[in-house]
Amino acid sequence: MAETLRNWLRQAERNDGQRPGLTTEERARLKQLEREVFELRRANEILRLATAYFAKAELDRRAK
Repeated sequence: MAETLRNWLRQAERNDGQRPGLTTEERARLKQLEREVFELRRANEILRLATAYFAKAELDRRAK
């Protein structure tokens, strides 16, 4: 309980600019951006694999 109150106080001080570190809004934005980066990397990997698959299928089709 005491540690929780200390954490809340520290975060309130960050939000007020009295303590260095990320504000609550900045933390939320950072978390959102990290999720977006994760999703974009996953989508890029899927597209990379699909491209390789279809390129191989096209080469196999042309070889026949």
